[in-house]
Amino acid sequence: MEDCCLCMAGLRSMKNWVSDQATKNITAQLPLEIGLSLEYLEAELGRLDVLIHREVRRWQRAGQDPGDPFRGQYVSDAEASALTQRPFGTSWGRTVVLEPQERQAFADALAQAEQHVRSLVKTARRQGTVLRLERLASAFGLDRFDLDAFLICLAPALDLRYEHLYGYLQDDVTRKRPGVNLTLDLLCEPGAGRLLMLSHFADDAPLFKYHLLERASDLAPLLGQTLQVDETIVAWLLGRYQPHADLGAHASLSWPEEDEANELLAAPLKAQLDHAVFTSPSDGGLPVLVFYGPDGASQVAAARRLSAQVHRPLLQVDLAAATQTGVFPLRALRLALRDARLTGAIVFLVGWDACLADGVSSPELLAELCAYPDLAIIAGRASWHPRGIDRGRRLLWLEFPIPAYAQRHALWKHFLDQADSENSLDLTSLAGQFLLTTDQIRDAMALARDMAAQRVGPLQSLDLFAAARAHSSSRLAALARKIEPRYTWQDIILPDDPLVLLCEIVATVRGRPLVLDEWGVGQKLVSSAGVTILFSGPPGTGKTMAAEVIAAELGLDLYKIDLSTVVSKYIGETEKNLERIFKEAENSNAILFFDEADAIFGKRSEVKDSHDRYANIEISYLLQRMEAYNGVTVLATNLRANLDDAFTRRLQFAVDFPFPEQVHRLRIWQALFPPDVPRDPGLDFDLLARRFKLAGGNIRNIIVSAAYLAAADGKHVTMDHLLHGARRELQKMGRWVNEADMRVG
Repeated sequence: MEDCCLCMAGLRSMKNWVSDQATKNITAQLPLEIGLSLEYLEAELGRLDVLIHREVRRWQRAGQDPGDPFRGQYVSDAEASALTQRPFGTSWGRTVVLEPQERQAFADALAQAEQHVRSLVKTARRQGTVLRLERLASAFGLDRFDLDAFLICLAPALDLRYEHLYGYLQDDVTRKRPGVNLTLDLLCEPGAGRLLMLSHFADDAPLFKYHLLERASDLAPLLGQTLQVDETIVAWLLGRYQPHADLGAHASLSWPEEDEANELLAAPLKAQLDHAVFTSPSDGGLPVLVFYGPDGASQVAAARRLSAQVHRPLLQVDLAAATQTGVFPLRALRLALRDARLTGAIVFLVGWDACLADGVSSPELLAELCAYPDLAIIAGRASWHPRGIDRGRRLLWLEFPIPAYAQRHALWKHFLDQADSENSLDLTSLAGQFLLTTDQIRDAMALARDMAAQRVGPLQSLDLFAAARAHSSSRLAALARKIEPRYTWQDIILPDDPLVLLCEIVATVRGRPLVLDEWGVGQKLVSSAGVTILFSGPPGTGKTMAAEVIAAELGLDLYKIDLSTVVSKYIGETEKNLERIFKEAENSNAILFFDEADAIFGKRSEVKDSHDRYANIEISYLLQRMEAYNGVTVLATNLRANLDDAFTRRLQFAVDFPFPEQVHRLRIWQALFPPDVPRDPGLDFDLLARRFKLAGGNIRNIIVSAAYLAAADGKHVTMDHLLHGARRELQKMGRWVNEADMRVG
């Protein structure tokens, strides 16, 4: 009877505690939604306390001694005998029957706790507040048993006293977390009927399907398994989002706001996005939005804009980064979708390429995604198609390519500081000549500011062009030789017609945005924005120099590819080598200069054998890749006669570099001789131009040789030095040397 009185005192204390919680304001320093959610959670734990208290009392009545320091670590003879007599599906506490007064006291306490819970729910309804524990149950389809089982597992994460209580009730002081059997003891009546509730602990049951509960070990029998709540769920119930350890820093929750930046970056696809989300589909379901393409920053901006428009948080998860840590893609996907349900966020899964195998998404991943009932966005670079699944969910594909000219111009202007925008910057040429993604434009602008600061001056166009080149793809350097342009228009000596053609080439490259994009010529009349050029002429006539002049004028990188090193005697290898070059060049914003084109561009022959057939295939393949490349390609050949008409028709420009006449040779001598090289006043360039019929490359070699000879003699360059250099150049070329030409006068 004394035990009963003690129990009744404890129950009265519990009633007072429950009553006190109804008037206690625990939310004074917290936001209303969080504070009320915590108060509701505490009230639900109050219900649990009544159930635990009742079970503890039953164990005490059954003769368990809580004061035994070795309790739970041994089985006595008496305990073993009692176990043989205990009915099936019955705990120690259920072997005794509480006194009617105790049963009524527990029933009253439980009713009062439930009334307090209902009161808080009504308060939340009046205030328009969503209680987090209620949201959890609704989002994951938990019934009352599921929720109570969840609360039993949650309690030790919030109050360590439950660890001791669970150790007591499980007759094992080392078992501080609840097991399946203890959950059944607290929530079910004795007997075989309680085993029907084991289905709530199956892998496909809501508690485990959505990873709300986790098993400490899968090796133990189901009844002996220890359960715990995922820390992400605990953190969210307490008012903050903490990603699961498997997602870690690769998941973030934010509340985007409508701003100018997101509107600008998502501008090209605003109409499609609005139609996808705000137009009610005929089947009543929202589609899965599939973002693909190289412009990742615009994908993020589109997702943020969409989130801001519907006033929901955005949960961004990098699947590629998560899977690199060893997490299986399906687990990462399930955790991401669970957290989106939990937080009410729009899920935005970037790095979807990591979930593709040979360009195909796993049917298992796709099935999981299609079963998700809310709006979902997945994003990656590659385009792919779903296979191997019978789905009713629509996929809406939205491409995010490299921004068009107008968008690139707007982005360069957007990333400018107010002070920078006051400078005279050539954003038109910059946007027209560099096909950069949003990320690259942003990073290039930051680098340009660094360059200007290092120069201790205002931001200039040269800084922007240099930064844009730096942020273009640099992997092409492994397959081609980068040439730093050294020459300008003043250095190149050509007749009027080829010189005018070079100027037209520059104007064409600069005018592509206006003609192809704004005037619409590129919609039907032109298949790509590429500019294909043929330079033909004898060696040393200025073909490489002309390519350098064009690159310097446009502010683009120049890469030289020696085609003689690309051509292979093995069938198909030449095409593979060319494909690697063009693939790396796609995002390089570079001019490709193919030298020694005679190695592959001989006159196409009639097909007489397999070698002729494959030689023609190589030529056709190169022409196709040149036309598809959006940049500038220059082919240099020494023998124009070896090119047939069908080939030259497919080139946009053909520039002939003739062997220089005397008047041009004189200008070449004068232009190439460096002004800082000490010279004899009697140097006669007119004589040299008249006597030696040499191309510009040979003249350059003679001047260099003469400079070294003068340095060895310790004096300035004289006619003797130049004539000696001419002798050596002619000998090197295998030409006859007329001794009369080697004398001055």
